[in-house]
Amino acid sequence: MNLCRGICLIVVAFVLIDVSVATHEIGIYELRKGNVSLKLTNYGATLISLLLPDKHGNLADVVLGYDSIKDYMNGSAYFGAIVGRVANRIGGAQFKLNGTLYKLAANEGTNMLHGGPRGFSKVVWKVRKHQKDGRTPHITFTYHSPDGDQGFPGDVVASVSYILIGHKQLGIVMKAKALNKPTPINLAQHAYWNLGGHNSGNILSNYIQIFASHITPVDKSLIPTGKLAPVKGTPYDLRQMNTIGSRINDLPYGYDINYALDRQGGLALKMAAVVKHKPSGRAMELLTNQPGLQFYTSNMLKDVKGKGGFVYKPHAALCLETQGFPDSVNHPNFPSQIVTPGKSYKHRMLFRFSTMVA
Repeated sequence: MNLCRGICLIVVAFVLIDVSVATHEIGIYELRKGNVSLKLTNYGATLISLLLPDKHGNLADVVLGYDSIKDYMNGSAYFGAIVGRVANRIGGAQFKLNGTLYKLAANEGTNMLHGGPRGFSKVVWKVRKHQKDGRTPHITFTYHSPDGDQGFPGDVVASVSYILIGHKQLGIVMKAKALNKPTPINLAQHAYWNLGGHNSGNILSNYIQIFASHITPVDKSLIPTGKLAPVKGTPYDLRQMNTIGSRINDLPYGYDINYALDRQGGLALKMAAVVKHKPSGRAMELLTNQPGLQFYTSNMLKDVKGKGGFVYKPHAALCLETQGFPDSVNHPNFPSQIVTPGKSYKHRMLFRFSTMVA
């Protein structure tokens, strides 16, 4: 039975994709525990669906996405993908390391976004481990990024594991090693969340709290200035629970900013954000070991045809991307993202889902 399922999966993959870009078969994999289930693909190590119950036990898919792998390959929204080798933006698509200037593959004007035109979200990862159900359902994807990939120095071996833990908890662990040269590494998980369901409309009535007193302000190209700015007295102050729509109109397009998360007494994982959708009762807490959190209200989604033919519009979802600070390679005062041979990068995220009765 398992063999048949595997064969069917490969056949579907070849129907959906242009095999000329793949060196490994592209498949769809499921994790299931209780009434929580998710599906992933090794194309971009991407989260493509996550079913969660509401306060009445009704299930809904709470992440945006596409109907086919081909759409993920052609899409530009990074739905559910792992982005890297360096997530977010690098100003001027270049940086200097140990006296050498590295010029990178620009893909957003003169800047680099999410690792370049063929970053980690646009490659096929190997499936190293997969346990669909049981006590701890999990899957691990791995990818070898060669020296010079998108202009970055050195070979990097990366992995990402998705793990269903305990009661309605999703752990994501991203690891990487620099094999032969120092290089920047900053991976991020780019899921678009809508706790009402991916096809429920905008997220402006969702409540959010972000545990950060400062942001890294940006210029008109969304490149950090290198400074930290307090959120107090600005629309970016989300330290108290409030609706996303309460102050979004005070910003030109919506939220798209990196928060410098507050330190929380040396805990291995610190609270980053809480989101609540009162009509469904669904709630989500996010914890991480990273210093930054990109809060993005999908401002640039414009009539994107998604799952089931539903058309996603601006503010159809929110992204909570834990990360190192954007453009850190060009700002020595930001936490360093340089990983040297013999050292390891480890990025942890923990999503805790629950339902509110009242």
